[in-house]
Amino acid sequence: TSTGRVSGMKAAAKLMKVFITRRIPQEGMKILAAAEGCEVSQWDSDEPVPRSELLKGVQGAHGLLCLLSDKIDQEVLDAAGPNLKVISTMSVGFDHLVLSEIKKRGIRVGYTPDVLTDATAELTVALLLATSRRLPEGVEEVKSGGWSSWKPLWLCGYGLSGSTVGIIGLGRIGMAIAQRLLPFGVKRLLYSGRTAKSYAAEVNGEFVPLDTLTSESDFIVVSCSLTPETQGLCDKAFFSKMKKTAIFINSSRGAVVNQEDLYDALSSGQIAAAGLDVTTPEPLPTNHPLLTLKNCVVLPHIGSATYSTRGVMSALAAQNLLGGLQGSDMPSELTL
Repeated sequence: TSTGRVSGMKAAAKLMKVFITRRIPQEGMKILAAAEGCEVSQWDSDEPVPRSELLKGVQGAHGLLCLLSDKIDQEVLDAAGPNLKVISTMSVGFDHLVLSEIKKRGIRVGYTPDVLTDATAELTVALLLATSRRLPEGVEEVKSGGWSSWKPLWLCGYGLSGSTVGIIGLGRIGMAIAQRLLPFGVKRLLYSGRTAKSYAAEVNGEFVPLDTLTSESDFIVVSCSLTPETQGLCDKAFFSKMKKTAIFINSSRGAVVNQEDLYDALSSGQIAAAGLDVTTPEPLPTNHPLLTLKNCVVLPHIGSATYSTRGVMSALAAQNLLGGLQGSDMPSELTL
C-alpha cells in the first residue's frame, strides 16, 4: 500500500548509521538489532580493526561503539564527520579516547563502569596471591620434574596475614580490592590518590602520601586511572623506596609503570615480585625481558573476563549508544 511506502521512506530518512569496531557479546548486538532506525555495520572479527578500516567504517556514522584497543583521536573524528553524536566504549578506562577533541565537537561519551568492578577486583586478588605465593612457578616445577620432596624453604612466598597493603587509587575498583583483601587478616590498609575518600573508613583505610605508601607497604596494588599525572608513576625512584620483600601488582593500565625500571627492580632483588594484568604494549612481545623473570607474573589483560561481566558490558555499551543516538539519557555517561 501507499502508506507502507511512505513509512518506509520516513524510516529511511531517519536511519542512524552505527559502526562497531569488533565482534562483541550477543547481549549488546541483540539490543542494537531490536532498535528501530539503526543501520549497523561492524568489523566482523575478534581481532582489532586495522586503522584504515576504522577510518573507512566511521565515515558518516552517527554512533561509534569501540573497545579500549581503538585509539579515537582527531583523525578518526574528522573521518567520521559532523554526523557523529555519540561514542560508546565497552570499557571503564577511557585513556584511548582523546576527550579534548571529542568535547570540542559536542559528542557524548558512554562507558561501562561499575559492572566490571567485582570481576576486576576478584582477578586482582587472584593475581596478587598467584604472585606472592609463586603459583606459576609451582605449576612449572610439577610439570618439569623439579618437585622432589618436601623442603622447608622451597617455593616460599609472602602471606597477607598481618601485612600492610597499599592501594594507589581507591576508586570503585580499588575499594572493591580492599574489601576483598581485608578478610585475609591485613593489618593496615594505606591508600594514596588525589583526595582522601570518605568511604575509606569502611575498610579502615589510611590516606597517606605516596612515599609513605611505597616505603611501608608489603603489597602495593595499582588501581588508578591512566592520566598525565599517573603516566610512568611507578619508576626507578618509586621501586627504590619499596621494601625488598614487597610485592607489586598492577591491574590498571600498563603505562602507569616504567617497565624497564620494573625489570631492573625485579632482576636486582630491589623488590620481591610483580604481577601485571596490563602492559605496554598489549600484547607484550614474547621476547620481552619481563617474561624471562620467574618473579614476574604477567596476565593478558583479563581483569573483567567473566562471561556474565562481558555480557553486561556489551549490553551497557549498546544502551549507552542508543541513548546518545536518541538524544535521551545514557545509563553511564562520561562527564566531559
